[in-house]
This record gives sequence, C-alpha cells and structure tokens, in this order.
Amino acid sequence: MATADETGVPGRLWVEEPVGRRRLPDPVRTAAVRAVIVTAVTMTQALTAFFFTVTGSWLAFPMVLSSVASTVGATWAVLDVWVTRQVWNQRNGVVSVPSSTARQLRRERRGARRAARAQARESARIRRRGSGRLSQA
Repeated sequence: MATADETGVPGRLWVEEPVGRRRLPDPVRTAAVRAVIVTAVTMTQALTAFFFTVTGSWLAFPMVLSSVASTVGATWAVLDVWVTRQVWNQRNGVVSVPSSTARQLRRERRGARRAARAQARESARIRRRGSGRLSQA
C-alpha cells in the first residue's frame, strides 16, 4: 500500500468517525424503512390522483380512493414505528427519565455545596468576630 509521502494521498481509504447518536435497533429501523416506503408510495399516488383529476381522466376516481386507503396505511406505518420503538425501550430497559442513582448523585453534590457554603460563612464569621483585638495592644 502506498504511503502519503509517495503519492500525496493518505494511506487509508476509509476512516471511521464516531457517530453522535447510536444506531436504531433492528426492529425499529425495519419499521421506519417500511414507513418511509409506504409514505413515498402514498405521496406518489396522491400526486398521480391530482394530475388525473386535473386532466379529467377516468382513472382519477379509483386513484383518489386508493390514495385515501394508502393514507390510512401510511398513518398506520408511522404509528407502527412509534409503537415498535416504545416496545423496544420497555423490553430492553432503556429509560428516558433520570434514574434514582442520578438523583442520588445530585443530592450528594447539593449537600457538598451547602456544606462548603456553611464552612465559608463560619470562617468569615470567626474572622469578623476576632478581627483586630490581639493586634491593638
């Protein structure tokens, strides 16, 4: 394999870059692909029905009926993505709310901040109370 020095091109053809989001689970991705395909077909049918209606073709009425049925099917497909995602999250323990351990950590940090503020107030109060008395002699 040639190096960058000889050809001026980096030695690696493919560089993996980390992705910001994780990949969708397989069932959810399958449902999403199905929903996109069904929605695309529905949009194409609706556009075809519109053009048939504009031109006055006899195919306009059957196309409008099939577009209405496809709209119901596309809605069902999109809802299927949502339901599949929810079921996947429930079955595999993906929780979207902060867990009790996260709350516990926040509680501990809050307590540490309060203790630090109380300590700072106490040391300031001690300095004010004893300031200048010993050195005035």
